[in-house]
Amino acid sequence: MKAIASITFDDEFVIHDIRIIDGNAGMFVAMPSKRTPDGEFRDIAHPISSVVRQRIQEAVLDQYNRLEEPPVIAAAAD
Repeated sequence: MKAIASITFDDEFVIHDIRIIDGNAGMFVAMPSKRTPDGEFRDIAHPISSVVRQRIQEAVLDQYNRLEEPPVIAAAAD
């Protein structure tokens, strides 16, 4: 796991504990989940459509990548 994120929709609804994971096929977003009595994990909140899931993943990873970029240092020319 690389990070934990929250996402807010229209300043009205928030989802916390979204995990950013560096998997074998690259970075991906895992929605918050909890372990069931039989030991499996079940999402607490998740998008219904694949289109919305992709939009969330792109938005979260875009923000994560912006934070991971090294700072730009301006140098003065002599």
